[in-house]
Amino acid sequence: MNEAIDIYCERMSDAFWAEPVNAITNGAFLIAAVILALQLRDRKDRLAWVLTGLVFLIGIGSFLFHTFATGWAAAADVIPIMLFMLTAVGVCLHRRFQLPGQAVGLGVAIFVFFNILVGWSRLGLIIPNGSSSYVPALLTLLLFALVLWRRGDLFAPFFGLATLVFAVSLTLRTIDLPVCDAVPIGTHFLWHVLNAVTLYLVTRGLMRAPSPVANAA
Repeated sequence: MNEAIDIYCERMSDAFWAEPVNAITNGAFLIAAVILALQLRDRKDRLAWVLTGLVFLIGIGSFLFHTFATGWAAAADVIPIMLFMLTAVGVCLHRRFQLPGQAVGLGVAIFVFFNILVGWSRLGLIIPNGSSSYVPALLTLLLFALVLWRRGDLFAPFFGLATLVFAVSLTLRTIDLPVCDAVPIGTHFLWHVLNAVTLYLVTRGLMRAPSPVANAA
């Protein structure tokens, strides 16, 4: 857990501050969390508060990973991300699709299984640097956006825009090492900034709707 990890273009040593740009840009997650908290300050919306808290933890965990760069710091980075994805899928199925508890649980289980299948696949050879592990999230977000758009859902634009931003974000994460010679600091820092925008849009799209039906959560 204390072994050094070096998988990003900007890191040139094991020093704490070897990835200053990657580390500092995690502030984007904290800014997104603060904006969400301000929008929620007068709302009794526990699920949205949970997602907001996870956005904040993602920023902290990613900062730890890009400074300490060890196994335990990687866990601090990945765990809040996975919790956010699982929670967001469940909340979306419940609030936006109005599915009952068992169906929500099944949907989350399918999402987990999808992630496991991708992990077992050879997709990592095509989409390198660990970016393939985020493909299920991108495809799920796209599916949700398309279904909500077809249903004329009030929150569909949030998911549509989040899908576009996340697609660009994931691309920039993927090309971090390949463009290292041309861009010494890499492109991973842009993954942080655009991912913060993505998480903001998803959380904003999952807040309670004014409709009494959508408010039943």
